[in-house]
Amino acid sequence: MNKKVEPRASFQPKQKWYSRFIPHRITRRWGHWLNKRIPPNKQVTLTHKSIFILPSGFGIAWFALIFVLYLFGTNYQNNLVIGLSLLLASVLHTCIIYSYKNLAGLTLTSQTPPETYANQNIAFPVSLTSKINKNNSHTSHQQICLNFADQRHIRLTDVGESIHATIAFSPQVRGTFNPGRIQVSSNFPLGLFRTWTYVDLDINHIIYAEPLNTQVSLTSLDDDNSTEFDHGKLQPGVDDYKGLKTYVEGESLKQVAWKQWAQGRGMLTKEFAQPEGKPVWLSLDDTRGNSLEQKLSKLAWQVNALSQGQQVFGLALNQHIIEQDSGEAHRKQCQQLIALFGKTNELNNGSANES
Repeated sequence: MNKKVEPRASFQPKQKWYSRFIPHRITRRWGHWLNKRIPPNKQVTLTHKSIFILPSGFGIAWFALIFVLYLFGTNYQNNLVIGLSLLLASVLHTCIIYSYKNLAGLTLTSQTPPETYANQNIAFPVSLTSKINKNNSHTSHQQICLNFADQRHIRLTDVGESIHATIAFSPQVRGTFNPGRIQVSSNFPLGLFRTWTYVDLDINHIIYAEPLNTQVSLTSLDDDNSTEFDHGKLQPGVDDYKGLKTYVEGESLKQVAWKQWAQGRGMLTKEFAQPEGKPVWLSLDDTRGNSLEQKLSKLAWQVNALSQGQQVFGLALNQHIIEQDSGEAHRKQCQQLIALFGKTNELNNGSANES
């Protein structure tokens, strides 16, 4: 059974106190080593090569107790105390195996993140799956924590065969965003060992510019039509196919979608539309604002407003131009161009990196 786990409210995180003492050179080498050992991939299955195990603070205290009991038992030749120390040692050894099995075989797969604007909390969806042995219920993965670096974690009590989770990240600026590696960790079963790994699901998400409410200002790239603001609306016509609508008695049978009627979808009519007047543009040069970011935010709001009204429009950001069109695909294309404007490398590869 599929489950979905939502993250708690996100907050602006602070880096670990010890991170300031780690030289940048060591951090860079650690990142290169992780990229070789656990390369980025949309789907990652945890194995012995990607799982790390170290005793926790409680585990170190447990080991110290074993050592003290063993010295006490051998010094006073007390077999009961020696037996107790060996029993605690066997528990410690068993916890190593179960800590590893709790993560081994777990598969993490990245999903397409929802549409995100700058200065908003981002929720990256991830699915976790596992091959459960029906003859052994102890193969399930329990108490799994997921988080990005320096971000609040979410805890999954029991993964089972499949579960969906969303990992939160603090607000970011517009452009292509890679949250980095996901830390998957657990202290199961007794907290004696901490088992963890760093998984890179190759997430590259385009964050749109933050929409700023403003008045829609349409213009024409032609000099003789610089004041026509009402162009681009769709009116009934015969030029472009728009979609299907419910058949109304009295309409021409030539426009009936007979193929859909044969499929049992009922009487539907083909609807056509054509642009009303001359196509118009959204232009960065004609957008007022105190800064480039403010202008782009206003353009982002206007793109959504025009698309909601099913208007035909084009977008001109200096030498970057998107021809006149309408619809959801056109809206996303315009928002991506606005989000990546001014970021040369991202603008060239933005469409390929959209996850």
